[in-house]
Amino acid sequence: MSVLGAKTRAAALGAVLALVLVPSVVGLPGSAVAAGKPAVTLSKSEAGTGASITVTGSGWRPGTLLMMLICGQSVPSRGVIGGTNSCANADGRAVTTDEKGGFSRRLPVAEPPRPCPCVVHVATVTGEKAEADAIFMVAGHAVAPLPKEESGGRVSVLTDPRLDGSSGLLTWFGSPPSRTLVLTVGNVGTSPVKDPVFQVGTSHGVFAPRWEEQQWRGSIAPGRKAQIRLPVELPAGAHGDYTISLKYGGKVLAEQPWGVGRPWGVTVFWILLCVVVPAAVFRVGMAVVDRVRPRRPTGRAGRHRGRWPGAPALRLPWTAPAPRTPADDPASPAPALPWFTPDTGPGTGANGQLSAPHENGPTTQTRKGHT
Repeated sequence: MSVLGAKTRAAALGAVLALVLVPSVVGLPGSAVAAGKPAVTLSKSEAGTGASITVTGSGWRPGTLLMMLICGQSVPSRGVIGGTNSCANADGRAVTTDEKGGFSRRLPVAEPPRPCPCVVHVATVTGEKAEADAIFMVAGHAVAPLPKEESGGRVSVLTDPRLDGSSGLLTWFGSPPSRTLVLTVGNVGTSPVKDPVFQVGTSHGVFAPRWEEQQWRGSIAPGRKAQIRLPVELPAGAHGDYTISLKYGGKVLAEQPWGVGRPWGVTVFWILLCVVVPAAVFRVGMAVVDRVRPRRPTGRAGRHRGRWPGAPALRLPWTAPAPRTPADDPASPAPALPWFTPDTGPGTGANGQLSAPHENGPTTQTRKGHT
């Protein structure tokens, strides 16, 4: 019985300790990891320009690329009010989380373009959006009150955005790609929102977005929703991974990735241009050379094909010179047989006319004697 009582008391003591320690464990920063929420801690809460702090994170997705920035006019409850335009982008640092979703990286302290209150803003670069802020004070930097929040209508995104449209043949040849950003928003405020002005941003890779104001014509009553359609267009020849962002009232409402294909038609055009133009120049050059070069003479000199007038004949050392024939000399007389003179050739009459041999001639008699 005493042994059983001791075990019972030990179990009861363990249960009490568990009840006492569980709340404290939940309150630790590591609880963010259990809850799946990203968290950021700083080695210093205040530092001046030129110094550096260590930023430690936990609860992020493993193997995720993050960007760390010091931003002004920001508090964790409202986020970065002015977007990345309020941050010291030139002094930011990138870091990749480990297999447990944590990281630790030193960040140089720089003054943001907007006055404090300031935060160290950490956000994902690609993939699913996630961000976390930690309060930080830049020593010697200006401090100004935050802008007041609008107390009227407030717009909130109710559905995931999408990009409608497709690329045509002209886009394949470098025409500006265009899409339509479609999403459903609702008015969670107490007054209607009439003709809201949105800001549509396009960013390529890790660069900051370029914002363009677009006004949506219509009114959204409190508690109502509406579908927003805004045109989006990229520069001519754009290709790669882009991100389309939607901002309203200084707050980013949604982001949508957009993979733009390479305009291969432009590449094919330049390849053809590099082939056709040299060929055309070559043909024009050959036509000019054929037009301006002197013509080859006809007759006897025509036999020496490819030789310029007056140029010596090319003779290889192992070939004998061509024999000279009387035909090569137009002034030489016609050839005669070796046993006849020009006047007494066979069949030549008194006037040089050809005639039949005489009946009593030596040749005739010899033939008769033999017969």
